[in-house]
Amino acid sequence: MMAIWVKRLRQVVRLVQQQGWRFAARQVVRRLRLGPSAARRADVLGHYRFVLSRPRRALASPDAAPPGTLHWFIPDFNAGSGGHLNIFRMIGHLQQRGYVSRIVIVNAQQHPNAESAAADIRRHFIDLDVPVHMGLEGLPPCEFAVATAWNTAYAVRDFSGAQHKLYFVQDFEPYFYPMGSEWVLAENTYRMGFFGITAGGWLAQRLSRDYGMRTRPVGFGVELDRYRRLPRREPHVRRVFFYARPPTPRRAFELGLLVLHEVWRRMPQTNFVLAGWDTSNYDIPFPHLSAGTVPLNDLPDLYSQCDVALVLSLTNLSLMPLELMACGCAVVSNRGPNVEWLLNDQVAVLAETTPEALAEAICAVLADDVRRDALIRRAEAFARALTWDAVADDFVAALLAARADANEARDRCAA
Repeated sequence: MMAIWVKRLRQVVRLVQQQGWRFAARQVVRRLRLGPSAARRADVLGHYRFVLSRPRRALASPDAAPPGTLHWFIPDFNAGSGGHLNIFRMIGHLQQRGYVSRIVIVNAQQHPNAESAAADIRRHFIDLDVPVHMGLEGLPPCEFAVATAWNTAYAVRDFSGAQHKLYFVQDFEPYFYPMGSEWVLAENTYRMGFFGITAGGWLAQRLSRDYGMRTRPVGFGVELDRYRRLPRREPHVRRVFFYARPPTPRRAFELGLLVLHEVWRRMPQTNFVLAGWDTSNYDIPFPHLSAGTVPLNDLPDLYSQCDVALVLSLTNLSLMPLELMACGCAVVSNRGPNVEWLLNDQVAVLAETTPEALAEAICAVLADDVRRDALIRRAEAFARALTWDAVADDFVAALLAARADANEARDRCAA
């Protein structure tokens, strides 16, 4: 009986980590009230009802929207979401340039009201002072309605109060699912006619080529006041960092463990640090520190204590390689157009996506101090030249391009 209770407790803890405590509490109460069978009854129609078209009127005509107003349609969020951090960061930079934003949470799961969501943005992400709105009812009009994930694109489609509809695409989201309904539903959003602002050139090219989207890429930046090289406390210790995130398949946790085990077999004195998720329930035979989810302000020190970082990206590249580089840590990653739109052999060690090739790349960098130091210097200079101010300027240029594109289309129709 005790073993069953321990198992149930672990399930609740995992649910809290993945979905938040409010969602977990609702599930526990529902299970206690309705019994075990309740957990097995899936409301498919209710879960995917948002896919069906249900136009929602704004409080006024979109023509009444002041120029430079944006509604950002976002999924609900937990602390630590990198995609949300990028959105909130961009909203802050656009505020500094005179744009007025509103955050619209679609299908809220974690937050009972707008006030709690706004407080969590300030507590876990950045100090952002913008209105937060729950759902589509009662929204004022805006110049730009911005979808930020595939499930929010349907809400933007249904919102009638925007002059221009945009899609801020940070990754190719069909890849998040096996081939099936969610793959198709995610892919369908690229055919909705939105103007795409993409995180990097790989996405811009793919969406334009495969779906005919009008796209404009923006790059990546580094928070230079946060990510910088800090003093190394144990320079004699060879240490490898791995971005270990089991619930995110595109970060290739299992492949990464195979790579690290091979590195340990070849260089048994190497220390390993795993961060990004709680991996304490995994049987990992080589000695390592499981750092779990690390607060943002503690990341620079952690990165600065490591010689090499393994960051795997099977879809679009993340910001982590640049942040590691800015902290003086050499980066090993996999090859592919989804990575090489930004990284190259001058600033990172890129290898084929096999355990042997990646392990060989890490071992070669660890064994050659001269090569590693030169790589780190080049990479650090490269990362520190990429600022969020420049990315925000590119985003403004994309907004102006979307506006001009829509005006040209309207003029053609009127001719």
